[in-house]
Amino acid sequence: MTFEKEWAELRSAAAQRSAMQINSAPAEGGGGAGAPDLVVNRDDLGAIGNDAYELRTRLSKDGDHARPATFDAATALTNGNFASGSAVLKVHDFWQKHLKTLLDSCAHISNHLDYTKAQHAKDDVKIGGDLAPISKLSEYMK
Repeated sequence: MTFEKEWAELRSAAAQRSAMQINSAPAEGGGGAGAPDLVVNRDDLGAIGNDAYELRTRLSKDGDHARPATFDAATALTNGNFASGSAVLKVHDFWQKHLKTLLDSCAHISNHLDYTKAQHAKDDVKIGGDLAPISKLSEYMK
């Protein structure tokens, strides 16, 4: 069998599987056992986004408590000719780097979920508007 023939058969089979089905479930196991494949609950998205924002807010305040004391200790140890001064400074810098990464990640999650929540609301309005003319046609067909 040539590549072109095999490719054409695969495309044809895929088109048959994805053909529009109105008022019925897929004939062959596609789409799950009667349950939707994807469910988006805007309240859940908002709650998770809010939790990520609150975590970021608390972490930015509470994660910075030890920074000034750690830096001062590193400076004092270095000025006192202790070798551990540079090690404490490394710990300070390492903590700051990873704290910033974690704060950025929390902000990204919060922003993404806020965007997703708003986008789904817009999509719902658009889909409702797109389906309204079809509903009118269905009334005329009766």
